[in-house]
Amino acid sequence: MFSTTPDAVADQYRVTDNLIFAIVLAVITFWLFAQTTLNVAPTMRDELRISESLTNIAVSITALFSGIFIVVAGGLADRLGRVKLTYIGLALGILGSFLIAVSPANTVAFLITGRIVQGLSAACIMPATLALMKAYFDGKERQRALSFWSIGSWGGSGVAALFGGLVASSIGWRWIFWISIMVAVVSFLLIRGTPESKVESKHHGRFDWYGFAAFIVTMVALNIVIGQGAALGWLSPAILTLAVVFVIAAVVFFKVESGSPNGFVDLTLFKNKTYAGATLSNFLLNGAAGTLLVALALVQQGAGLSSLQSGLLTGGYLVAILSTIRVGEKLLQKMGARKPMLIGCAITAIGILLTTFTFLLARQYMIAAFVGFTLFGIGLGFYATPSTDAALSNVPDDKAGAASGIYKMASSLGAAFGVAISAAIFTALSELDTTFTAISDLFLGRTDNIGIRFAATVALLFNVLMVIIAIIAIIMTVPKSDGREA
Repeated sequence: MFSTTPDAVADQYRVTDNLIFAIVLAVITFWLFAQTTLNVAPTMRDELRISESLTNIAVSITALFSGIFIVVAGGLADRLGRVKLTYIGLALGILGSFLIAVSPANTVAFLITGRIVQGLSAACIMPATLALMKAYFDGKERQRALSFWSIGSWGGSGVAALFGGLVASSIGWRWIFWISIMVAVVSFLLIRGTPESKVESKHHGRFDWYGFAAFIVTMVALNIVIGQGAALGWLSPAILTLAVVFVIAAVVFFKVESGSPNGFVDLTLFKNKTYAGATLSNFLLNGAAGTLLVALALVQQGAGLSSLQSGLLTGGYLVAILSTIRVGEKLLQKMGARKPMLIGCAITAIGILLTTFTFLLARQYMIAAFVGFTLFGIGLGFYATPSTDAALSNVPDDKAGAASGIYKMASSLGAAFGVAISAAIFTALSELDTTFTAISDLFLGRTDNIGIRFAATVALLFNVLMVIIAIIAIIMTVPKSDGREA
């Protein structure tokens, strides 16, 4: 049972909107500030004078490390305390942002290290704050709290491109991370005094170091194969060796986890179909973050837009997601989780599909992309709260931190691999000769950038495919009722 009961919490500290606000600020240290690199990466690359492949690694590695360690952090939140892990996450966020803000030119050491630390920060913050929401709120109050949590995560990702472009073009991209430090400090001060919430248990099994090590090797090997395959050569000895390492490590991981009562990942949670479906679809929807990277890179490289101008294309996304998350909450209360999740995914797929219309003239494409991003935001707004509530409502209280960790691991790994795969497709196809008549006749306007436009279309269609798979997963796993299994 929890060390602080709801009655005790009410006596010691009445959970107010200030706490929710503090948690939202903690969450956006990743989704708003860390995710700005999806838009300002070209600007950072030029100033730091680093290669495009290293820049792509810097963009995706934060979500990768968040995904790798988030389950561990979720388990630690249950045992050591959710408030304590949130504090640790904020401290790591401050350190990571500082390292990036002071990164010198001609080296990636500070940048990569800072991005890794930001990933560890998110790994601590996301499951701990989600578990706090489950511990301190129930029913409609929890759904309301989760809506605001979703505004911090999904909404933060919506603001990221526009915010990053605005700051980078006015006072410099480094100020993005100085401001992130300020926000983390404010969050820390607002959370201070919140009573601790954790699981009291005298019997904790030994940590599954073998499963954890196999998981790290699996994820890192896969990320390098995806991110560096084009640069090193898909059939090069290094990439082929890493591919073999990935397969072996993945087999070892699943074998170890299946036979361990204290597995690094509690696979028994996936016996609940609703939790499994919500988590899988969450992975795929976050993977669609590659849409932002590719579409924004396209208009910067192919149409000559600045980071601020390209960020303005996501203005509709921002407004849409912030205005529809609470709508998703109301749909959840009226329809249950399944319908709003499906509606949200369908709208998201249509929105991303519009961004694939790279055959249009530049001005026409910008209109299509703006509308597409707006639909993208509406879809995610409908999906966010129902999906999160469906996942957390179907797990026992003593596994809330671990379950939240796995659910948010899906978010981080989805974003990491979605961005990495989209970037890999875009980069690889951009270098191909696509000027032959069969392709060039399909594109309007300039012909010197057809290679980039064609590459963007294929990469963006990959994101549409992920959302379609998410729809299939929801249909197969989330029940037509209110989504809460006994």
